Amino acid sequence: MVAQRAAAEPDVRTFDAEVRSVDGAEVTLDRTYFYAESGGQPADRGTVSGIPVDGVRTAGDGTVVHVLAEQPAFGAGDEVTCVVDDAFRTYCMRAHTASHVLYGAGRRLLDDLGYGGFDIGPEKVRVDFRTTTDVDDGVLVELERLTNRAVWDSRAVSWEEVPAEEAREREEVAFNTKTEEGVFADSDRVRVVTVGGADGDAEPWDVAACGGTHVSNTEEIGPVEVLDRSNPGEGLTRIEFAVGPAAIDRRAEVRTAAFETARTLGTGVDDMAELAATLRDEKAELESELRELKAEVLDARLAAFRTAERDGATWRVGSVDGFGPNEVGERLKERAGDLGDVLVAVGEQGSTFVAVASTGEVAAGDVVGRVTDEFGGGGGGGPTFAQGGGLSADPAEVVEFLRG
Repeated sequence: MVAQRAAAEPDVRTFDAEVRSVDGAEVTLDRTYFYAESGGQPADRGTVSGIPVDGVRTAGDGTVVHVLAEQPAFGAGDEVTCVVDDAFRTYCMRAHTASHVLYGAGRRLLDDLGYGGFDIGPEKVRVDFRTTTDVDDGVLVELERLTNRAVWDSRAVSWEEVPAEEAREREEVAFNTKTEEGVFADSDRVRVVTVGGADGDAEPWDVAACGGTHVSNTEEIGPVEVLDRSNPGEGLTRIEFAVGPAAIDRRAEVRTAAFETARTLGTGVDDMAELAATLRDEKAELESELRELKAEVLDARLAAFRTAERDGATWRVGSVDGFGPNEVGERLKERAGDLGDVLVAVGEQGSTFVAVASTGEVAAGDVVGRVTDEFGGGGGGGPTFAQGGGLSADPAEVVEFLRG
């Protein structure tokens, strides 16, 4: 993996070159500082002789091909001035180096660590870790803290090309084989990027085989804001983060949300977690009390149902308001045999429903079947419990039918 000229000299943003070939809108030059898309880093933006560059890729023979927005007027042998988009290149350098610093933080926190993938997007960056460690909230916060600490410590970033065999023998060198697939195998040399390990550092923060563009010092990265984590596959943990100005904006959004939440809760930001836990427990307690109260109300309504004796079985049939079919059904199952042998409740939630619980002498499913045969809808169940819904009648009509 011999580095692209852009990676070897990432600070070059304007240069002159001789055109080697033109094929439609595809142009090759005798030299270029445009970065060709590779290893999760997108291609550079910019212009060639004033024409926007839509893409940069590496051909099979290693030639860098510039895909322009239109077919140029110049031809082979002409001299052209090329300009690499400064803002985008700077962003990619910050983002790529930040991913190495994040991986360095992972070295200190995660077990069985390995690269699973990497990508620089326009708003955020992702790094996929292979690890057996459960990256919970605490680990995620510590990853961000250690990353920003390494940025703050102004660690030097350097790169060199070494024999591939030597790089593979060095245990500290991380290989992102997912995104650099095929690159390492085709070269007898590997570009190794080292974060730290100079200016009195006891040991490097991170060492990795990489062909991307990087800043020369971590202080150039700016703040790193972890956005989210997910699991894209077994054994993988995906960390997404913003860097530089995007991280500053994101941090401001989070801070604003925290202040607004604290103000709504009537507390300070530092006390929000404790108050939220208290409110959660109170909510759970109130919900439990509400369920108990609703059960008592429902029991009272069921007990008030008109009772009738049919073929030696005690029936209770009536209607209920303010309860859904599931809570009515659950309560009927609990009270069957206590309040009566057959309990039938009719209610309305969107449409009319019926719920039947039985001790088994009368099949609940047969009762629901009679109702749906008469009023449409659908439903079913077994001997001891059944439900039906979508009935084309109001509850009073269904109750009258059942009592008839």
